[in-house]
Amino acid sequence: MCKDCGCGLPGDVAIDGVPVNETGHSHSPDHSHEHGHSHDHDHQHPHDHTHEPGHPHDHDHIHDHAHPDAHPAHRTLSVEQGVLEKNDRLAERNRGYFLAKNLFVLNILASPGAGKTAFIERTAADLGARVRLSVIVGDLATENDAVRLRGHGIPAIQITTGSVCHLDAEMVSRAVERLDLNAVQALVIENVGNLVCPAVYDLGENARVVLLSVTEGEDKPLKYPVMFRSAQVVVINKMDLAGVVGFDRETALRNVRRVAPRATIFEVSAKTGQGMDAWYQYLHDAIR
Repeated sequence: MCKDCGCGLPGDVAIDGVPVNETGHSHSPDHSHEHGHSHDHDHQHPHDHTHEPGHPHDHDHIHDHAHPDAHPAHRTLSVEQGVLEKNDRLAERNRGYFLAKNLFVLNILASPGAGKTAFIERTAADLGARVRLSVIVGDLATENDAVRLRGHGIPAIQITTGSVCHLDAEMVSRAVERLDLNAVQALVIENVGNLVCPAVYDLGENARVVLLSVTEGEDKPLKYPVMFRSAQVVVINKMDLAGVVGFDRETALRNVRRVAPRATIFEVSAKTGQGMDAWYQYLHDAIR
């Protein structure tokens, strides 16, 4: 999962600049800490056996394998499973809430710089009052993207995650409390720019949309198969630059279909509007 990227460190998660009670992978106030202190007491307890006086004790700790706690891989797997199971429960709660609100929810994922914010910006501007939407933006730091969206009249909430490289279901639940969802038909969640960790975190969305920009190359789906395999929609963005960067369209499409054969694919330019009408039609059909 994301045990090596900083997600295990205490987080500085904030929503619109207001710190929330998050530690790494987000815990609710009634969290029982069943995985928050995973065996920090390793080998600090006395061993049951004793040594005779004069025993040289030159086998110091070679018996560590006798303790279940001494298997970090097993312990890490258990912690990860607990985190994901908790997240899945909260995601289902989110999903039920969104259904009750009659909301269509999109989880938009991509590498940094793939054009997620520009894609959302263009979508909101072109659809206008036809499809009213709100946005939750996830970034490690700054509120730049939310400020940018608000500048276009789009209701947006910023989640800054600190050291956490993905959004999770509880972060989304807390952010939703600050939005007037009665006024919108769709909620767009712009996840943290990352094609690894966010792949395994369900947020309660209806559709997972993965963006691939032509500047990233045609083999991105093959390099990050878990993410692309999880997508209901794949958007190839920045098509206006395809000729400039020598993007091989057919190879890219073949790679997407190899990894995500059931995904709906759109080829667009958020900058020029190329191909966006087909995307808008998809949204109209999904929201009905």
